[in-house]
Amino acid sequence: MSNLYKILVIDDEAEILALFNNFFKGKKYNITSASCGLDALKIIETEKDRFDIIITDLVLPDISGSAITAIAKQKWPKIPIIAITGGGKDLQVLAEEAQADLILSKPFNLSGLEKKIIKLLKKKNK
Repeated sequence: MSNLYKILVIDDEAEILALFNNFFKGKKYNITSASCGLDALKIIETEKDRFDIIITDLVLPDISGSAITAIAKQKWPKIPIIAITGGGKDLQVLAEEAQADLILSKPFNLSGLEKKIIKLLKKKNK
């Protein structure tokens, strides 16, 4: 995997963002992070080179990850989106309705997540 792949991670927990940043930068991905949904939407809108994948927490303080997913899927339907949640089935249903490509429950293994990302990117690039 090279740093040609751009990932946007959205989570309001600084520790989670730090874990993602450290792991993916160590694997040579180009990673951008946002701690709130509105900032993430601004980043998505202004980023010249679109992201290859978006990973969003479903519970955010200003706008839900499901809403981010729905907005992003409407504007950029080919960008895979992974929704992550520590919540229950209701959040998963909302993410499915918003057309998240994958929904993961916390906690999860970052190496396992990377394998799922590679699968989604290969599927997208076919």
